[in-house]
Amino acid sequence: MDIILASASPRRKDLLRLITTDFKVIPSKQDEIVSDIIASDIVISLSKQKAEEIAETVLTGVIIGADTIVSLGSEILGKPKNAEDAKRMLSLISGKEHSVFTGITIIKKQENSIVKKSFFEETRVIVNELSVLDIEKYLATGEPMDKAGAYGIQGKFSVFIKGIKGDYNNVVGLPVSRLYRELNALNINQK
Repeated sequence: MDIILASASPRRKDLLRLITTDFKVIPSKQDEIVSDIIASDIVISLSKQKAEEIAETVLTGVIIGADTIVSLGSEILGKPKNAEDAKRMLSLISGKEHSVFTGITIIKKQENSIVKKSFFEETRVIVNELSVLDIEKYLATGEPMDKAGAYGIQGKFSVFIKGIKGDYNNVVGLPVSRLYRELNALNINQK
């Protein structure tokens, strides 16, 4: 049975390769529709939208949809709209602890049955105090622009991370350990 990742994220592709090298990438193209206000509900909803879109286009297969957001208190920090928005987000998380949520939806579609499983992982991230110069230098790398919360823990921003509580890979974009266990529970063989 084909495994399909419904994401164009190079980071998610790399992380999924830790579980299996036998998968296809068919990115979701639909606009993300957010109606929830709770971070865990948002990522579950968005991962479902992505997985369901791709599931409609295949007869059989295992579709994995994923979405990641950053939450600071009640404020949701998605991907920045522009450099000013990225600067605002980085200023907000400076010197603070925040949460990174990744929602995953797995759809196992066979000829006469469909099984859906959704879950989320939360990782707490503590960021050192950032100076104005730190933020400007980081913005100049271009790295923040396609990442939730305007940073990539696996990149140049790593020098500003004081600590994490939870799954590091979840912050990168795919909770590998949990996904592996959930695929096994659904009897999905990884190669």
